[in-house]
Amino acid sequence: MAATLKLSQLIGALSYALDITEGQPEGHCVRSCWIGMHIGRAIGLEPQALWDLYYAILLKDLGCSSNSARISELYLTDDRRFKQDFKLVGASLPQMLSFVFGNTGTHAASWGQRASSIVQVLLRGREMADELINTRCHRGADIARQLRFNDNVARGIQCLDEHWDGSGRPLGLRGDAIPLNARIALLAQVIDVFHITHGRHAALDEAVSRGGGWFDPELVAAFRGAANDDAFWRQLEADDIEQAVLELEPAQCAVPLDEDYMDEIAEGFGQVVDSKSPFTAGHSQRVGHYADRIGEELGLGAQRRRWLKRGALLHDVGKLGVSNTVLDKPGALDEAEWAAIRRHPGYTETILGRIESFSELAQVAGAHHERLDGKGYPRGLKASEIALETRIITTADIFDAIHAERPYHPENPVPKTLDIMRQNLGSALDPACFSALENILRLEGALESDAICLT
Repeated sequence: MAATLKLSQLIGALSYALDITEGQPEGHCVRSCWIGMHIGRAIGLEPQALWDLYYAILLKDLGCSSNSARISELYLTDDRRFKQDFKLVGASLPQMLSFVFGNTGTHAASWGQRASSIVQVLLRGREMADELINTRCHRGADIARQLRFNDNVARGIQCLDEHWDGSGRPLGLRGDAIPLNARIALLAQVIDVFHITHGRHAALDEAVSRGGGWFDPELVAAFRGAANDDAFWRQLEADDIEQAVLELEPAQCAVPLDEDYMDEIAEGFGQVVDSKSPFTAGHSQRVGHYADRIGEELGLGAQRRRWLKRGALLHDVGKLGVSNTVLDKPGALDEAEWAAIRRHPGYTETILGRIESFSELAQVAGAHHERLDGKGYPRGLKASEIALETRIITTADIFDAIHAERPYHPENPVPKTLDIMRQNLGSALDPACFSALENILRLEGALESDAICLT
């Protein structure tokens, strides 16, 4: 599979997960890449520089999940809506004030709490924004390096929010001190946001009006040249824009995508998912570990287990599309919040399903909340329709969800976790998978010491 799948296809597909955590319409990173690569070509970048730019833009939002919980906590609001609206805000004081009043305290328990939240933002807004952007930018750069991307790509992600006039964050860089990839990525991002929401002319006007402020004037001029070609806009708006972007990757700089690299990418995006909430730190890694071990206990071969572990690492990628006001809620969910939770496995299947060779993996991972009694979601599959690999992921997922601390329950000891799980054998859980998990925990000493070791 890895021999026929290109890095650009895999990263392009997974970039849709980054779109949903930012509250953007699907394909935002892909469209931004189309825009940015045309700017890069217009200024005469060489193939290697274009390759670096290509991945800096596709992965520009790699660290965005890491500040989602903090946004909800500080602003008492839906993090995805907050991020979506923030991308439309310019530098003017009226725009900033309108954003603050419209997006702060929307999930407060009372008007008094909302008013207090707004006052805090007005007093500490710069400090709060510095914290959020610093977390996102550095986390994104760190993950990019873990995924084997070079420093040009990583610094393009890290400096995405720097502005040409020095008014940006996290370092307040000015002019040419800002990495070129970051300058192009920011410009391309804003153009896509305004094009989607307000159309071609508004996107061009926004780019021009921020030239010399947010944006490098030479890059704005390069974009104006590209924008004069109607074919540029037609392709940007076409249904096959993803394929067009895949063809923009400089072929002479392509990196081989072997099995080890596939594993590393799955682990990296698992980290992106787990960064969404403080309660899920390490969750994807642990589910991957136990899915692999259960598969081994049940006699799956090494290659199939490797495939299964990737699915386990990516099983919750759809949770990036769920607000932290829901994920981190300590009490019972209302009907709308529960509906949002029930949508996340479908997001997982859709994102992974964008890769043709991942079609089976997408179905297996996307079904991890189905139940043997047919009462699961999102499809209410019957037992005969649920694959063994899905049953394995479900068992590992439920074990970690009960054992680890969650906003609605404290950490449970392993024996108590297994007792709770036994009550759902044959209804939610496959007895053979559960028995395999018990054996593994016993072998790892977790039942005796209640200390789970991932070695």
